[in-house]
Amino acid sequence: MYHPLTHVSPEAKIAEGVIIEPFATIHKNVEIGEGTWIGPNAVIMEGARIGKNCKIFPGAVISAVPQDLKFVGEETTAVIGDNTTIRECVTINRGTVANWETRIGKNCLIMAYVHVGHDSIIGDNCILVNNASLSGHCIVDDWAILGGFCAVQQFMHIGSHTYIAGGSLIRKDIPPFTKAAREPISYVGINSVGLSRRKYTEEQIRQIQEIYRYIYLKDLSVSNALELIEKELPKTPERDEIVNFIRNSKVGIMKGIGKEEE
Repeated sequence: MYHPLTHVSPEAKIAEGVIIEPFATIHKNVEIGEGTWIGPNAVIMEGARIGKNCKIFPGAVISAVPQDLKFVGEETTAVIGDNTTIRECVTINRGTVANWETRIGKNCLIMAYVHVGHDSIIGDNCILVNNASLSGHCIVDDWAILGGFCAVQQFMHIGSHTYIAGGSLIRKDIPPFTKAAREPISYVGINSVGLSRRKYTEEQIRQIQEIYRYIYLKDLSVSNALELIEKELPKTPERDEIVNFIRNSKVGIMKGIGKEEE
């Protein structure tokens, strides 16, 4: 259902049951899935691919061209998964040739004034709180929560089930299952509350805690800690996820409190 005061390009592909409120603008080369609501004054630009049952609130701008001086107009996309909510004045830039798309997963909540830079990839069930900002080429894995006013430097990787305190400046990768806070960004424990809510058992949580004791509390180098973890601790999906995340980090992981960065 379109309000007469909307502007919808005839080249846009709009599914059944989409509601577009007054003064919203939908450009060409846009696809919007059934049941989605587009609020007043939202702007959906070329390359947007919006899933089913999404909510796009007033003032949001989806799929604007990247804020990248190397961009020369190539055809790229910004993809929004099903059941995701984009609140007021969020800006999501589409990709560049580096990745060809910016992507936000399913069931996410992207709160007011968040910015998602070009080529960033956000997993499913993530929450970005008001004014959080991702530079280009960032990766945020499933179930991560970024507090308000978090600022994430380009090319950072934030692991699954993490919780990052509001106002944090993120210049290092954040390993999965952890809580991060302070300046510079530091390990402050594991996200046991979040893990419990997602039905991780007490034994799984205890094993994750033990892994991070090796990494952050035993006065070991990261490489030595990983070797001992694989040698001394039982093989579990969580252990392998943590070890692989750290080994694949290109910029290094956040430090422990009171320790120098490696």
